[in-house]
Amino acid sequence: MVTALTGLDALGWHAFQQSQLGPDDADLTPARIANVHRDRVVGLTADGSIDLTLDPGLTTAVVAVGDFVLCAPAQYRLIRVLDRQTELSRGTEYHTGDKQLIAANLDTLFITTSCNADFNPARLERYLALAHDAGVRPVIVLTKADQTDDPAGFADQARALGRDLAVLAVNAKAPDLPVHFAPWCGPGQTIAFAGTSGVGKTTIANALTGGNAATRDIRDDDARGRHTTTGRSLHRMLAGGWLIDTPGMRGLGLAEVGFGIDATFPEISDLAAHCKFRDCAHEREPGCAVQAAVAAGAIDPDRLARFKKLKSENTQATEAIALARDKVRKQGRTAKGSKKPRQKS
Repeated sequence: MVTALTGLDALGWHAFQQSQLGPDDADLTPARIANVHRDRVVGLTADGSIDLTLDPGLTTAVVAVGDFVLCAPAQYRLIRVLDRQTELSRGTEYHTGDKQLIAANLDTLFITTSCNADFNPARLERYLALAHDAGVRPVIVLTKADQTDDPAGFADQARALGRDLAVLAVNAKAPDLPVHFAPWCGPGQTIAFAGTSGVGKTTIANALTGGNAATRDIRDDDARGRHTTTGRSLHRMLAGGWLIDTPGMRGLGLAEVGFGIDATFPEISDLAAHCKFRDCAHEREPGCAVQAAVAAGAIDPDRLARFKKLKSENTQATEAIALARDKVRKQGRTAKGSKKPRQKS
């Protein structure tokens, strides 16, 4: 049985990963993926970083930054990707049924927006649904709090998007910025930032890691910035944890995240269980508990409209992915069945 190596716990290695090791893994070394390239990956071990090639049957498409893997360092080979404790991904390839991996084994996702025209509840709810479905703790970060007369108002709007939702209103350039993030950035913790470009994610990442990644000022026409992060990577934070740097995502299609949507709108999904009809669309059906709550002022009608929109989008995308996967399976069976056995000479 492989035992935890010195310094392995500092990489974010937990009992979940340890439980996946068996006697056959005794000669292998655990590593955490720091970068994914076209034909290789970079892993971090207790002894340092190492470039790894993948064994036959594995491709870089199935490896995410933050993954824990077992490797053979002497041969520079990645042998096995361990099961993920959490997985952040998004549905993009509807014609194949594939999902795009964003990050693995995250503890906290900081959903970042600004106290200006970038603040958009509907977009924040999309990120919240993604985080909840992945089993990742979401925290909303409001940047440019020093540039508005009403940071508390923005914070109140953000807190209204979930129960017990943590919200930080910060000046990303303030010298005490890391203090606000300290509860989530300690040894063994892994975080990532999500949000549109130019809201301060790179500035915050630099403050937490001591790095100096390029940043760009916001555009005057729409209060957004230009995208600066171009690839996902794992970085050690000054507080001892790890940060997975991810590109800004302007478009965020949701698929197969029904649980995450329900968790993002708990006041609606809880009431939906009390509707007269199980397939209630919360429109004009008799006995609709949700519409009754709207009429009583207990549920914001705009929030209900966004809930229904996300539900509809998720259903359509999920069905499209299911059809695509079924088509791929059938094509695979057809191709396999069409292979003729080799004739003996």
